[in-house]
Amino acid sequence: MTDKPDADPKAHPTGNAVKDPDHWVTGDQPMTGAQASYLQTLSEEAGAEFDPELTKADASKKIDALQEQTGRGD
Repeated sequence: MTDKPDADPKAHPTGNAVKDPDHWVTGDQPMTGAQASYLQTLSEEAGAEFDPELTKADASKKIDALQEQTGRGD
């Protein structure tokens, strides 16, 4: 173990709040109901196809892309 306090992500719980979806432990599970609802709305706005079979990780990536496309992103 290292002596650096920053090496433990639990020491700063909000510092690791944003993770790459490819590294999510549950990323291969079906997307959540909230993701599906929001993704369907974004898909309609963007004129994109909605895929109800996406995983959590893939849905997150698609949401990010469609937010960018529709101007709903940060």
